[in-house]
Amino acid sequence: MALILTFLGKGGTGRSTIAIATAKKYAAQGKRVLLLGQDPGPALGILLGVPLTLNPQEIAPNLKAVQVQSAPLLERRWDEVKQLEAQYVRTPFFKQIYGQELGVLPGMDSALALNELREYDNSKQYDVIVYDGTGGMDTLRMLGMPEILSWYIRRFRQALVDSDLGKALSPFIQPVFSTVLTVDLSGDNPFQSTKQVDNLLDKGKEALADPNRTAAFLVTTGDASAIATARYLWGSSQQVGLTVGGVIVNQASVTEAIAADFEPLTAVSVPAHSDNSWQPLIDALPDFSEAAKAPQPININIAQRQVSLFLPGFDKKEIKLIQSGPEVTIEAGDQRRNILLPPALTGKSVTGAKFLNGYLIISF
Repeated sequence: MALILTFLGKGGTGRSTIAIATAKKYAAQGKRVLLLGQDPGPALGILLGVPLTLNPQEIAPNLKAVQVQSAPLLERRWDEVKQLEAQYVRTPFFKQIYGQELGVLPGMDSALALNELREYDNSKQYDVIVYDGTGGMDTLRMLGMPEILSWYIRRFRQALVDSDLGKALSPFIQPVFSTVLTVDLSGDNPFQSTKQVDNLLDKGKEALADPNRTAAFLVTTGDASAIATARYLWGSSQQVGLTVGGVIVNQASVTEAIAADFEPLTAVSVPAHSDNSWQPLIDALPDFSEAAKAPQPININIAQRQVSLFLPGFDKKEIKLIQSGPEVTIEAGDQRRNILLPPALTGKSVTGAKFLNGYLIISF
């Protein structure tokens, strides 16, 4: 499995430049690297000096780059589903609907990008995948999609299996879900046939929770709004279970104030990219393996009956706690996180909660 790295920060802080430098750094070490860009515009290709396509292309030794393009990707997936339908269904239901006609629904582009990331990871062709996404809340919602979908399946599966609504919707949901996530939902009711989906989502959650597999680094400049945005994304990343490993200050010095804003993370300063050489920027990049030493988003201590969540960048007034059955919901900023309690804590009520040094500590 590959190491997946991504960068978070305000637009214009140089995230794509940092992503390219990171990909070049690992490629120079002999790692097989894929740089995956989600922005459909030409900016990443211009920085690389090579127009990007839907298929990976080699742009340097050990380094390939690809650009996620939602419309043609959706078309390709849909045609694959229709071929399976024609093979296994006597009267194909969707034979008159063509991939070229499909529009990308809100949120579908993120699901397609996440599935591409998953498939490139599963291909075992790469040691490192550098994901250059939007760098904001859309990226975090995309990476948090396995956890969110798991919650919906846990809460709604049986209700939909047993309901007339679920049976009515299944012919429509099955091909769309299969197209986006490339999974087989054959059967009379796709809500019932979810073992493959459950395994897919569980693997996604496990990869996100392991900083040796998936990590983000914050990118900022010395601008106050860029710093504030990076801090907000730092806290928000914890809500989806993504570890932030450090801070990259682009084209500015790491002042005492900046260092204090991001403690206990290590902040490093990097110079501007020069058209003549990427090497000074590459040399200034942090040691990305240090992400494993960063504070983890969640820690469950069964012996002490405590759950601790690291939520930097938030004030205690911005955090809400709700308990419902075996789950605890944490609301911070623009996100909610549903924590499925382990069996040892299931059924026990919350007895107290405190916010201390960026940690929300919940006692049972």
